[in-house]
Formats: sequence, structure tokens, C-alpha cells
Amino acid sequence: MQNLLYSLPVFGLLGLLYVIWKSNWVARQDAGTDKMKKIAGHIAEGAMAFLKAEYKVLAIFVVCVATLLAVTANSETSSPLVGLSFVLGAFSSALAGFIGMRVATKANVRTTNAARTSLARALEMAFTGGSVMGMGVVGIGVLGLSTLFIIYSQIFGVDTQAGLNQVITVITGFSFGASSIALFARVGGGIYTKAADVGADLVGKVEAGIPEDHPLNPATIADNVGDNVGDVAGMGADLFESYVGSIVGTMVLGAAFMVPGFSDNFEGLSAVLLPLALAGVGIVMSFLGTFFVKVKEGGDPQKALNTGEIVSSLIMIVASWFIIKWMLPAEWWFQDPLYTWSDPEKGNLYTSTGVFIATVIGLVAGVVIGLITEYYTGMGKKPVLSIVRQSSTGAATNIIAGLGVGMMSTMWPTLVIAVSIIGAFNYGGLYGIAIAAVGMLSNLGIQLAVDAYGPISDNAGGIAEMSELPKEVRSRTDKLDAVGNTTAAIGKGFAIASAALTALALFGAFMTTAKISTIDVSKAHVMAGLFIGGMLPFVFSALAMGAVGRAAMAMIEEVRRQFSTIPALKAALDLMRKHGDKPVEEWSAEDQKTFHDADGSAEYGKCVEISTKAALREMVVPGLMAVVVPVVIAFMPGFGVESLGGMLAGVTVSGVLMAIFQSNAGGAWDNTKKSFEEGVEINGKMYYKKSEPHKAAVVGDTVGDPFKDTSGPSLNILLKLMSVVALIIAPLLAPKEAASAKKEPKAKMEVVSKVSSDIPGMVK
Repeated sequence: MQNLLYSLPVFGLLGLLYVIWKSNWVARQDAGTDKMKKIAGHIAEGAMAFLKAEYKVLAIFVVCVATLLAVTANSETSSPLVGLSFVLGAFSSALAGFIGMRVATKANVRTTNAARTSLARALEMAFTGGSVMGMGVVGIGVLGLSTLFIIYSQIFGVDTQAGLNQVITVITGFSFGASSIALFARVGGGIYTKAADVGADLVGKVEAGIPEDHPLNPATIADNVGDNVGDVAGMGADLFESYVGSIVGTMVLGAAFMVPGFSDNFEGLSAVLLPLALAGVGIVMSFLGTFFVKVKEGGDPQKALNTGEIVSSLIMIVASWFIIKWMLPAEWWFQDPLYTWSDPEKGNLYTSTGVFIATVIGLVAGVVIGLITEYYTGMGKKPVLSIVRQSSTGAATNIIAGLGVGMMSTMWPTLVIAVSIIGAFNYGGLYGIAIAAVGMLSNLGIQLAVDAYGPISDNAGGIAEMSELPKEVRSRTDKLDAVGNTTAAIGKGFAIASAALTALALFGAFMTTAKISTIDVSKAHVMAGLFIGGMLPFVFSALAMGAVGRAAMAMIEEVRRQFSTIPALKAALDLMRKHGDKPVEEWSAEDQKTFHDADGSAEYGKCVEISTKAALREMVVPGLMAVVVPVVIAFMPGFGVESLGGMLAGVTVSGVLMAIFQSNAGGAWDNTKKSFEEGVEINGKMYYKKSEPHKAAVVGDTVGDPFKDTSGPSLNILLKLMSVVALIIAPLLAPKEAASAKKEPKAKMEVVSKVSSDIPGMVK
């Protein structure tokens, strides 16, 4: 046990060594021309300025909550050290986002420069930049959790059930800290990026008729900054929180097995240490998978990325078999109060093979949901083509079609999640569901690398446009970006699926810690909690969408102001309208001079400032809602611990469905717009950029932007954060509930015993 325990942080360090190695490699590559470097510098400066401002606000929140946790900690079941765990979790989540963004803002311009010569080199650069984020997240996660477990084991001891439970309860603060930062990062980053994106799209593309990434568009720098703060830092914090949450939830449930009859070689801790061991080995498997991401010139980047993920998943399945068989007993009996007993005396039979099958179920479910998401959002697929066709009759039919696709896309992922839950439960009870979530996230390093590749490619295309590079360069970056759109959608689908299983694992851990065996929905206070939970994702989405709308209005007004009041910009736009699609090189010398003189006249900084202020202002209420509501429900008269359980059930079901709907609808709208940019045929006629159907598609994409990049992905964190908060306060609820539950049966048993001794016939 000691050998395994002290080897776990080594896996985390290996992930961080990869981060250092690849970060230095990216930094050594050529960043291109002076103009490219200047534009990339603006993007990096804006991204880091936002992170700095965001972290200043969040630091106040972290200190306040950590102090509250430390002061209110129950000394018997928890410790004031839970406050320290919270701070470390928050810091780790912020660090994961910072590392990812730092490298992404270096990799974007180098991807553009690589695309000047080769698609293969551009893919390598974008994927390497993404892999730094992926390996950074898993490395920090495994290092943080395993190190805290070692330290707290020395302080509280793990040789008894009570000591082990106290250690894990204190570690739960780490997950709470990660979840809190993730929600603020996701919501804040989403508001930032979509405010800029909507302004760049509606005023730039629709009104002015210029590309969103054109250097004359004042919102273009803010838009590219937003790709980093939303899709890199935000997604990194999101999946870091899922990763940590699934491991902690499994550790809580695994601690229950530390009973007589559970015989292993790890002092009864094998089920607790198993998720950490799987996560640690997953870092190595993700590293191996990166070597299979290769593409030849003219090849399909999507296939290259899929190959890396599939190879990593297959070798992870093989490794999981040996790890689980080595760590867990072949079989054991356990009386699980949340599980229907198969034997009244022994309880339920668990096997190491069953736990392995549950792990594989989770991993396979993640891949399947990714493929389903690719179908509903991918270019050239039937759902997107149906939206393309309906764009020919205007923006209204485009939006109707997109909403229909998004709603229909909830069916198959939900069925996969449902089957996975039943399958994992049948093979391993609640522990099986929890280990399925760990299995799904076990090779997160490469999955997140593929996801972070998307915004890097998107930035690369923007830099190519702003730097006025040759068309073949933009063609290569567009090919990478189109794939990146799909990988981003797949990443969001994967994040939602993992959120569902992680939330269910945390829900089981909450019931175990709070010592409640059933939640009866026929009770009024439970049904009330269920309805409140089901309502919360709608209110949360409304807050996020409203924030994007308000910030976008300010951005649109600012871009319009610059177009109408800055003489150089106004003159350049008039020339673009005058010459239409005619290349600038074919204009008269005088017109070319007027056009080039406008370069740099756009006031990018004011648009960046609008997005930053809006994101910081608007992220507070949705973030606090997730933390405050579970506490209010738990302690409000008439509600209580069972109402809290009902609320968690409601928010999980409603949140997962809303997240799938919004993410897939937004992804489908986005690729509909991109389809027109490549050219599509509708009823025998070809349509391209600037056509009426393309303008309708731009409107649909603008509606879908906050769906897929703000409210949709933020819902994943909402339902997990609420489950973590419930798990944190469960020890405060458990003693009162448990005391009343235990005393009553004992009294009844004494009465029955007395009557039985007096009247022998009563026994019969």
C-alpha cells in the first residue's frame, strides 16, 4: 500500500514534465512575420489581462469560502484543513487554465506560420499546444489529490473507517475549490468570448460585409482573446473539475468497503486508491496516444485525431484489466444500504471483473457519445444539411431547424447514459457508476488535447486573415478549424456525459455520507426539491444568455461607433463595398493606399475592455447561485436533507438534457455557417459567403454561440458543483438524521423482545 501510495504523485509529475517539455518546444518554433507576431501579442496580452482581472475577483471569493469552511468544520467528521483543501483545489484549477492559455496563445501564431508551408506541420503545432493543456490538467489533478491523501493520512490515520472517512471528507474540499473556479471560469469566459463573437459577426459580417477576423473589424482581437479564455481556460477548468470530482466521488464510495471480509494487499484501501491508480496510468496512455496523431499533406485531420484517441482508449482498457485485477479482491460481500440485497445476511456480491466491466462501460460510453455528437454537429452530416436547406428561406427557418436538431440530439446520448448507468450499477453498484466516470475520464489527457486543438486552430485562421496571408494559408487553417469545430462539439458532449456520471457518483457519495438510504419522491418536501432542482438549469441558462445579450449590445454599439466615426475605417469600408470580391491587389494605387492606411486604426482595446468588464460583472450571480442554493435547501425549515437529495436529482436530469440540447444546437448552427463559407448546393443552385442563406446562417450561428459556449457547457459544472456542495455539508446533516434513524428501531426491537419472552406464540 505504501509503495503504491508514494508512486502516485510520480505519475502527476510525469504529466507536468511533459508540459514543460512541449511548452519549450512550442516556444522555440518560428512565430512568422512581424505583423503576425504583433497580432498574436495583442491576443496574448488581452487573454492574460482578463485572467489577471478574473483571478483578482475570484481570490476574494476563495478566501471567504475557505474561511467559512474552516470555521464551520465538524471536528469529528471533518477538519479546518478542509479550507486549505478548498484553496489548493481552486489554485490548481486556476493554474490548469493559466498553463493552457499561456501555451495556446503561443501555439496559435506558430500554427499559422506552419500552415504557410504544410497542413501536417500546422496540425502538429495545434495538437501539441492542446496536449500541453490536456497533460497539465491530468498532471495537476493526480499530483494534487495523491499528495493531499498522503499528507492527511499521516495526520488523521487511515487504519480505521472513521479516520479514512475524515481524510476523504477533508479532501472533498479540493474538489469543491476546483468546481467553484471552473464555474466562474466557464461562465466568465463564455460571456467574454460570445459578446465579442456576436459583435464581430453581426456588425462585421452582416452589416459591414467583412469577415469577423478582418483587421478592420474592431471586435476581432476580443473575439480571438475570447476563444482562449472561454474554450481553453474555461474548458480546462471544466474538465479538471470533472476529473477531480469523479475520483473523489469514487474514493468516498470505496471507503465504505473497508469492513471485515474485504481482504486485499492494500490494508483495505484498494477501492479508495483504485481511481487514483487508473488516473495515473491514464496519463501514460494519453502520452502514448499523442504519437499516433499524424496526417499527410491533403489528409484528413479528423481521422488523425480520432486515431490518437482510439489507440489511447484501447491500451487503457488493457491496462485497466491488469490494474483492477491486481488491486481488488477477486470477490467480496458487502451490505450496501443503497443497493437491494441479494443475500439478507451477506449483502451483495462484488467482483473485480464486475468493476473492470463498469470501467470499460464508462470509457466506451464516452467514445459513443462523442460519435453521436459528431453526427449531429459535423459538416456534411444529415442534421447540419437539414439546417443548411432551411437557411434558404431565411433566418427564422434556420433557427427553427437548429432548435429541432438540438432537441432531437438529446435522445441517443441520454439513452447511452441511461444504459451505462444501469450496466455499471449491475456490475458494481454505486461504486460501479463512480468507477465508470473515472474510466470515461481516464485518458482525459489526449481527449482534452483534441478539444483544446480547436480554439488554437480558430485563432490561427484569425491571425492568417488579419495578417493578410495568401489564400492557401487560410485554406489550410480553415480545414483545421472545421475539424476543430467538430472536436469542440465532441469535447462538450464528452464533458456532459462525464458530468452526468460524475454527478451521480457524487450523489451516491452524498447519500452515503449523509446516511440516508432512500429518497421517496412521494413525500411533499422531496417532490418540492425535485421541482426546484429541475428549474435551476433554466434560470441559470437565462442568466448566462441575458449576460451575453447585454454584453453583445454594448459590443455592437461600440463597433458601429468606430465604423461611423473613425475616418480611416469608414473610407476603407466604402472601398470594400465599391470593389466587392475584387482582390485588393487589383485596385487602383490610390485605393490601395487608402485601404492600407486604415490598418491599425481600429480601437481593439475598447472592445477588449467591454468584454472584460461584462464578463467579470455578470459571472458573479450564476456562480453564487450554485453554491448558495444547496445550503439554503438543506437548512431551510420544511425542507432538509431529503429535499436536498431531491433537488440534486432534479438539477442533474434537467441540467444534462439542457446542456446536450444547447451544445449540439449551437454546434450544428456553427457548422451550417461554415458550410456556406465552403459553398453548398440547394435545389441545384450554389450558395457561398455573403449570399442571403449565408446571412441567415450567420444569424442562426449568433443565436447558437451563447448556447454552445456559455450556458450549455456551464451547466455541466452547475450540477457537479451543487453535488460537491451537498457532499461538503453532508457531515453536518448526518448526525441529526442518523441519530433519529438508529434510536427508533432499537426501541422497537426491545419491545418486541420483551413481548416475545412473555408470549411464546408471538414469535411465530
